[in-house]
Amino acid sequence: MGFEIEAFGWAIGFYPGEVLAPLMFLALIVALLSGYPVAFGLGGVAVIFGALGIGLGVIDPLFFSALPSRIFGIMSNFTLLAIPTFVFMGAMLQISGIAERLLEAMGQLLGQLRGGLALAVVLVGSLMAATTGVTAATVTTMGLISLPAMLRSGYDKSFASGVIVASGTLGQLIPPSIVLVVLGDQLGVSVGDLFLGSLIPGLLMAGAFALYVLIASQLNPKLAPERMERGSTPVAPAQLLRVLLPPLALIFLVLGSIFFGIATPTEAGALGAVGAIVLAAIEGGFSRTNLAKVCDETLRVTAMVMAILLGSTAFALVFRSLGGDAMIREVLVNLPGGQLGFLVVSMAVIFALGFFIDFFEIAFIVVPLLLPSARELLGPENLLWFGVLIGANLQTSFLTPPFGFALFYLRGVAPKEVSTAAIYRGVWPFIAVQVAVLVLIILFPALVNTLPALSQAS
Repeated sequence: MGFEIEAFGWAIGFYPGEVLAPLMFLALIVALLSGYPVAFGLGGVAVIFGALGIGLGVIDPLFFSALPSRIFGIMSNFTLLAIPTFVFMGAMLQISGIAERLLEAMGQLLGQLRGGLALAVVLVGSLMAATTGVTAATVTTMGLISLPAMLRSGYDKSFASGVIVASGTLGQLIPPSIVLVVLGDQLGVSVGDLFLGSLIPGLLMAGAFALYVLIASQLNPKLAPERMERGSTPVAPAQLLRVLLPPLALIFLVLGSIFFGIATPTEAGALGAVGAIVLAAIEGGFSRTNLAKVCDETLRVTAMVMAILLGSTAFALVFRSLGGDAMIREVLVNLPGGQLGFLVVSMAVIFALGFFIDFFEIAFIVVPLLLPSARELLGPENLLWFGVLIGANLQTSFLTPPFGFALFYLRGVAPKEVSTAAIYRGVWPFIAVQVAVLVLIILFPALVNTLPALSQAS
């Protein structure tokens, strides 16, 4: 059924089915930019446009009978159970002080090198990424501990800030990342394969950061001092082993159980949560108060994720019933350049959205819209590679001014003498490094596919 609008002597005809889907997408953007809670914005837009679609005869009311089964499918999704367990593990390691002692020990070990403390931040950021998988926790912890020490040692404010926020974002890509857990569910690929596929790119990213820190410190001595701060003493090997072995053992327990097929990611997350409690108890950081804080953080993050997922499910159902998914697929499939054009546009959209909205929102809103086109243009066999690309891309967007989330995390804990402008200046070299690694992943898919292929062959 078509409609006709007359104004100023002009008559414009349109079909509701052709305009409701674009209007729904625009309404969602407005809701997101307004600051309204994302979960409620998704659900509210779905209700409004669902009612409009029914009223205008575009949507069959029986179509909504699929919503309860979809919600039940989310609630019974075994893969998503990994989210609260990994959040619990990361929060326990942070609150118990294990991460703090690790950073201090690595700083003392590498403090004799020019830029050694900055290099320690990169290495500890990699280890924390493999144990916490949460960018906010990593950036906040290292900002509170290492930034004052780096400033006392004579590090350039921008350089020190850039090192901390860049290292903190490694948790987006290095397994067991919560990002990869959600992406695996949304893309329909094995989370274990995603962990394996992201391992080499994640380590490559960390290695590129470390290399840049060493080169920049040597080429521009003003960025970093030659030795550690006065009054510090080199760490004893026994002390270093005592600090390093517990988190390394936990990493091996979690990732090793997945890579060797002993446990699923969900089961490995449960092992990691129990392991984090044991480590905290051994290190004297386990208490009823800390346990309550960890449980509260886990509940908050899990509830937020599930609320967004339920809202996005309702949005996706209405959007699909209005033909929105077919419209987006037609646009993406017919882009000039084929696969390359699709990759450029999809990566640009995800990169831009990373300025304004959280990863979970991108995963639950944007990824399902891109998935049909990705299957057709890239092939189902390349969805694993596409998922790692998304993770690496989001890591970059978390750093980019003016809205990168990692910048806000550091700004919240940085001393007053470190200005926002200094933080912004410090991240640009690391953004360039991240983009270079992202290009390498695009050009050489074997960086992603090699380990999963070897795992399946064995």
